[in-house]
Amino acid sequence: MSGSNPDPYEDKITGLEPGGGVPPGETPPGEGTTAGPQGHDENGTTKGTQILWMAGIAAVVMLSLLYFVGYIVGLLS
Repeated sequence: MSGSNPDPYEDKITGLEPGGGVPPGETPPGEGTTAGPQGHDENGTTKGTQILWMAGIAAVVMLSLLYFVGYIVGLLS
């Protein structure tokens, strides 16, 4: 039984050397050469806004914790 190549287009691929190597200049560059702005700003929220959100979340967590601790203490006494 002879095995034939399952890829009929392998002989027609340009740029391949014998053994599957690629000569220099056949592949595109590894990196893009774009420089400068990419169309959007990377500005996030300000430090004050972040602190305000963290304080609000901490207040909600503390109030919830106090509620549940008070509920448990009320059940035990």
